[in-house]
Amino acid sequence: MQEQPKLKDLLEFPCKFTYKVMGYAKPELTDLVLEVIQRHAPGDYTPSVKPSGKGTYNAVSVSITATSIEQVEILYKELGDIDIVRMVL
Repeated sequence: MQEQPKLKDLLEFPCKFTYKVMGYAKPELTDLVLEVIQRHAPGDYTPSVKPSGKGTYNAVSVSITATSIEQVEILYKELGDIDIVRMVL
């Protein structure tokens, strides 16, 4: 059985990388996501926000220019640590 390639082997840095953060539909969700991203990848971002069918959750998508696999992994962890976030894709 062939081993699946690791994320770090599939990316060539720097590259565009999009995070999709699913969290409760609270007004502060987008600001909290941007605060974490600004800490590790400062820039001028325009996130897209899409509500779930019932309006309980929002999906916040933000694209960054990733410079290393470490940066990608740290952002996954810290975005997932936000209290109102349920999942980071």
